[in-house]
Amino acid sequence: MGKSKIFVVEDDVMYSKILSHKLSMDPEFEVSVFNDGASFLKNLHLKPDVVTLDHSLPDITGLELLKKIKKEHPNIQVVVLSAQENVATAIELIQSGAYDYILKDAKSMDKIWHTVHQANEKKELKEEVEFLTNEISAKYNFQQYIKGSSAPMQRIFSLLEKTAKTNITVAITGQTGTGKELVAKAIHFNSERMKKPFIAINVAAIPKELIESELFGYEKGAFTGADQARSGKFEEANKGTLFLDEIGEMDLNMQSKLLRALQEREITRLGSNKVIPLDVRIVVATHRDLQQEVKAGNFREDLYYRLLGISIDLPPLRDRGNDIILLARTFTTDFCTENKLPKKDFTQEAIDKLLKYGYPGNVRELKAVVEIASVMSDGNLIKDTDIQFNERADIEDLLQENLTLEEFNAKIIRWNLKKYNNNVLKVAERLDIGKSTIYRMMKEGKL
Repeated sequence: MGKSKIFVVEDDVMYSKILSHKLSMDPEFEVSVFNDGASFLKNLHLKPDVVTLDHSLPDITGLELLKKIKKEHPNIQVVVLSAQENVATAIELIQSGAYDYILKDAKSMDKIWHTVHQANEKKELKEEVEFLTNEISAKYNFQQYIKGSSAPMQRIFSLLEKTAKTNITVAITGQTGTGKELVAKAIHFNSERMKKPFIAINVAAIPKELIESELFGYEKGAFTGADQARSGKFEEANKGTLFLDEIGEMDLNMQSKLLRALQEREITRLGSNKVIPLDVRIVVATHRDLQQEVKAGNFREDLYYRLLGISIDLPPLRDRGNDIILLARTFTTDFCTENKLPKKDFTQEAIDKLLKYGYPGNVRELKAVVEIASVMSDGNLIKDTDIQFNERADIEDLLQENLTLEEFNAKIIRWNLKKYNNNVLKVAERLDIGKSTIYRMMKEGKL
């Protein structure tokens, strides 16, 4: 970061020299002096970080100049200096955006010095917060960060746009690895709550004995080992969004307590009688079919309807067509950039291989596969031989598909032909079937 620009606007030439000399003692400050408002305004486009402003200038009042500064560049911090103390004037200046109002005299130089430093730090902090906010907004822009041009994803984007404009509860469903938490973050960071906390908790990863204290917090002495009070996830997410991942894994007893918290919009820490009001948006996610879980008695019906809100069902990657290649190229480019590798693309054979795979691990698996391929490949092209899948997972994925027995058998044979380089005799021996069966299925176009 370069030097901070400090503008001294002061019609008293001697005082301006003393003040500019004092401020210039900081090597991180670049100080410029202006003896009237007009000359200062001509240079306002240079966007100083801090302005020390004499309240009584010959051509414009300090209040008028302050308002002009704040109108054009609200982040500029203005310290107003005056030879006369006037409480009403000071209040009006502060209300108009002045950082501070200081009575100037020879003894006030140290105070001005410290105030200018504080004002500069405030400006830097404010700009950093704005930068991070803008980065977050850009990062989670639906169609820039969640990649996809397929019809299923276009429907998802349409739902996300509508969802972000409200505070309605959102239930995200989909297989493991489809990006449920990413979607939850996108909803939060595109909503009016974007500057408030986004708190995520994976229900399945926490023992059922601890989930209540994790969600609601506890007071000191509430149970053995509670040597100090601690806030829960609900409190941490207040005014923001609480993302409950794998909500379908929550036990029935805890479900009833969660339902009460959602209905009453309040919680009570373990070991306390104090009621804590809440303003939290709830987003939940699960890979389970909650409706079936309700029928099976594993999930409370009243909680199910409380959480229903807008339902977003993320499609498995295998149903997203050319999104696979779009995502693969994105992951490869990002990985190569982060690791200072040359930019890489895929050969047509590699593309064909990526499109034929079933991706039981969905987007998460694709990301891992192409990152490894980026490391293994030589040159600027990733070949099909650089791409290695978890073949065991590919077979296990068959169990999740609604196939006829004939279709299932055909997939098993195709998988083994691929594994053994189309050696029909070896595959026939491996599967204990006649090689004529394989040739017949090939002829009939079933392989």
